[in-house]
Order: sequence, then structure tokens, then C-alpha cells
Amino acid sequence: MSFARIRALALVAVLVLAAGVLTVMALVKGSGSSATPDACPSGYTVVDMKLPDDPRTIHINVYNATDKAGLATSVKLDFEYRRFKVEKTGNNPLGKPVSGVAILRYGPKRVGAAYVLDAYFLNNAVHEYDKNRTDETVDVILGPGFKQLATQTEVNQAFTALAGAGGPQLPKNSCAAKEDN
Repeated sequence: MSFARIRALALVAVLVLAAGVLTVMALVKGSGSSATPDACPSGYTVVDMKLPDDPRTIHINVYNATDKAGLATSVKLDFEYRRFKVEKTGNNPLGKPVSGVAILRYGPKRVGAAYVLDAYFLNNAVHEYDKNRTDETVDVILGPGFKQLATQTEVNQAFTALAGAGGPQLPKNSCAAKEDN
């Protein structure tokens, strides 16, 4: 074997070794890049941003803030037909006036679920996040602008619009929970 060939093989071996080391470093460093509860700054709340893909895992309360009698019960049935788990119905428990289509009230455990529900209102619901809320339900408060829940095609289009807008927005002073793969 000539000296030039040995030198070329040695250079290739060094480059392969360097590429392997850099790949391992990138994988190790990259795996910790997503926000985890340990990386969450002090005073921030860890929230679940995952969009549930099965409506049966989303528990909701449906409340009526309009003058239409029986609206919460009617919408409850519509949500149940779409396989959501409806826990309670009734009138707006806070009694605060509601404008627009709907308000979604939720805590850190259901941020992603709230965005799934918002698709059924064509991304027009107002989000009211409460970092101190500990339950796993989302309150749906129907406003005077509510006409009907979106069709499945409209829901799919709302998800596309949400993705185009960058996906669900992280609430102020919070960080996303680490997703289990």
C-alpha cells in the first residue's frame, strides 16, 4: 500500500470518527431542548399542550349564558354525539356577561383540550386560562353569538388554520409539559 493511500484512509477514518462524535453530541444535546418541568422557570406553571386525538378523553361542562332556554342541554347532546364526556350542564356559574360565541375556561391540565374544543367553535371562542385550576375539565360557556357546533369538515379546517397560526399558544408564565413518546 502506498503512503498516499494510507494517508487517505487515515483521513477518512478521522472524519468518520468526528462525524460520529458530533452526531452523538447533537442527539444528547437535542433531546433536552424541549421544555420540561425541570427547565420551567420559578413561578411558571407546567401545562399540558397536547391536543387529545380522542374526544372521549376530553371532559367538559356546558353552560348557557344566553336567554335561550335549554341551550346547554341541546349542546350537551351534540357534544355527546361527538363522543365528548359531558360532566355538567346548566347556566353560567360565574354569572358574568358573555359576548361572542363561547368562552372556554380551563386549567393547566387541559390547555390542549381547550384548543380541540375551540375548533368546534371555528377558533372563535375566548380562552380563559386559570393557572390555579386543578381539575381536568373544560368549561364551555355558550354566548349569544353561538349558532351551532362546527361540522367535522369545518373542525378539520379550523385545525388547519390553528396549525398555520403556529398551533396552540402557551399561556402566559407557563411552559409545556414534557410529552411522553
